[in-house]
Amino acid sequence: MAPRKPKVIVTRRLPDPVETRMRELFDTELNLDDAPLDREALIKAVQRADAIVPTITDHIDADLIAAAGDKLKLIANFGAGVDHIDVAAANERGIAVTNTPGVLTEDTADLTMALIMAVSRRIVEGANVVQAGEFTGWTPTWMMGRRVNGKRLGIIGMGRIGQAVARRAKAFGMQIHYHNRKPVSHVIAEELEATYWESLDQMLARMDIISVNCPHTPATYHLLSARRLKLLQPHAVVVNTARGGIIDEAALADLLAAGAIAGAGLDVFEFEPAINPKLLTQPNAVLLPHLGSATVEARIDMGEKVIINLKTWMDGHRPPDRVIPSML
Repeated sequence: MAPRKPKVIVTRRLPDPVETRMRELFDTELNLDDAPLDREALIKAVQRADAIVPTITDHIDADLIAAAGDKLKLIANFGAGVDHIDVAAANERGIAVTNTPGVLTEDTADLTMALIMAVSRRIVEGANVVQAGEFTGWTPTWMMGRRVNGKRLGIIGMGRIGQAVARRAKAFGMQIHYHNRKPVSHVIAEELEATYWESLDQMLARMDIISVNCPHTPATYHLLSARRLKLLQPHAVVVNTARGGIIDEAALADLLAAGAIAGAGLDVFEFEPAINPKLLTQPNAVLLPHLGSATVEARIDMGEKVIINLKTWMDGHRPPDRVIPSML
């Protein structure tokens, strides 16, 4: 008799190749409708499963973990960020948590540069004018944006994604500055010609563009607070492809409405999917529906990482992408 396959519950629709392979390897329960599971459905899932594959739309908090059945031994997150999972509570229950780091780096960095360009050159504003049939011809002083070449880019969080953004920005002729828990290695700093700022306040006051690329943790919640946002220069642009809670969204919306900063490019929001209504009315705000990893290649790579973590755990080994509380 073949050994029992572990019960794996997937909370959202994943790419077909990923779901097919998971069905081959595990007793996998799919969400073919792709509707987010409500609280009751999540509780039932963690009570029945050996492993659960959640996404950012699932809030795996301490109470949910406390309600889990004794069989649940792995939370194999589909995504790099784990701020929606109480990793400490899972660890206390003996439930491992894994993520999918590295595979979405290039795509998120691409989108970051796209937002930098879109806001600086007013690309979305211009496209909207054309699509509305309001383009009446070229004029010398209309729809002027700002050049990115030669501008100072301040990167908050110089991990994999921050460094990938820096490489792209350097190719555009930008000057790279960054704030991080510690300086990057001398080799990387030399390659990127990057200037390290221990003081975030000091960096913010001097930059033309700010890119948020750090993880969302209790320490980075509202890292860009109302006070810090007021340090930005009037021509500054803020781009966030990390997590919405890192920025005080209401304060940012107020600054944009008042013309106190030049613009913002946001792929994530503090209370996602809800968005501050004031942001929706700002022509200098480019708002995207969390597209950072939304490429065919990235999503399949993320799924393959999930499968590797599940298979390694099933074989009795430590999953390669395990997340432990001390890492956060």
